Amino acid sequence: MRGTDDQTGSLFSYLSPDALVPSDHPLRAIQPLVNAALERLSPRFSQLYSLRGRASIAPEKLLRALLLQAFYGVRSERQLMEQVTYNMLFRWFIGLSMDAPIWDVTVFTKNRVRLLAGDIAVAFLLSVMNDPAVKQLLSSEHFSVDGTLIDAWASMKSFRRKDGSDDDPPGSGRNAERDFRGDKRSNETHASVTDPDARLYRKSDGQPSRLCYMGHLLIENRHGLIVDVRTTHGTGRAERETAETMLAGPARGRRITVGSDKAYDTREHVANLRAMGVTPHVAQNLSGRRSAIDGRTTRHPGYAISQRIRKRIEEPFGWIKATAGLRKTRHRCLGRVGWIVTLTATAANLIRLPKLLRASI
Repeated sequence: MRGTDDQTGSLFSYLSPDALVPSDHPLRAIQPLVNAALERLSPRFSQLYSLRGRASIAPEKLLRALLLQAFYGVRSERQLMEQVTYNMLFRWFIGLSMDAPIWDVTVFTKNRVRLLAGDIAVAFLLSVMNDPAVKQLLSSEHFSVDGTLIDAWASMKSFRRKDGSDDDPPGSGRNAERDFRGDKRSNETHASVTDPDARLYRKSDGQPSRLCYMGHLLIENRHGLIVDVRTTHGTGRAERETAETMLAGPARGRRITVGSDKAYDTREHVANLRAMGVTPHVAQNLSGRRSAIDGRTTRHPGYAISQRIRKRIEEPFGWIKATAGLRKTRHRCLGRVGWIVTLTATAANLIRLPKLLRASI
């Protein structure tokens, strides 16, 4: 017989969120990695908080919530709090009981700023990658590097002259139409009033200039896991300069290789890498000039292997921008954008690690 549509409720519940999550859910394999990394960071968390006053949101719970935002592409922290209210999967992963109160979104955001000051995103990435089981998966000799543009949370209409001599656009409202035809603009004379850290930049010919930041990844070539993340202003030299900075650590005391695309094929950059002890497996740029990479490098079989494997770096870039929603950042200023890019890169590693760890057993 057909059941009745009675709206019933119970005074007490004996179910926990853990009982509602399927035993084979992908987050069950990710949670132990996250908890172990957060436990290693516990002494660092203690340094960020006073011993007096009202208790804040536990930093472990806050970071788990932000990971969920990246995993499921939740567009804002306000929507994240709404999801935590009724989504038992989210409650279980964060560590909240069925009847635990949900934080106010403003309180959540202010607590996140505290972790920004402590540079916890970088420490969290390093803690995950320094897990003994994860460390065995990493290559210490072969790497790939690349950069991508991340659109700033600022309109082109906010790109105004620094001296304030711009005329207000005609029309009513704060978002009136504006004609940029014939208007010469550059980062030296103009800046965004919405996000002063954003820079006007285009990565290649034929592409429009836009207000953006530049995200940089360094991956190891064995499994394509991210081992370093940086966020910089969008400039023509940012990719090469940041690559040299990221490679300084892995190159210390050993000979390594790095694969990269044609944007890194300059004499200065290649010379700097060789001086660091890094073999530059850089794609040759033969468009109207002589490449800095000659036959001494290209004749080796390792060069062809690096050029093939370096394309794997597009996979985490694609996940970060498409799935996690960072094609256009929702934060302003370089520090906050860099923090969230690093945390999202850590999430990109976490979704791949369970499968890699099972395969290595």
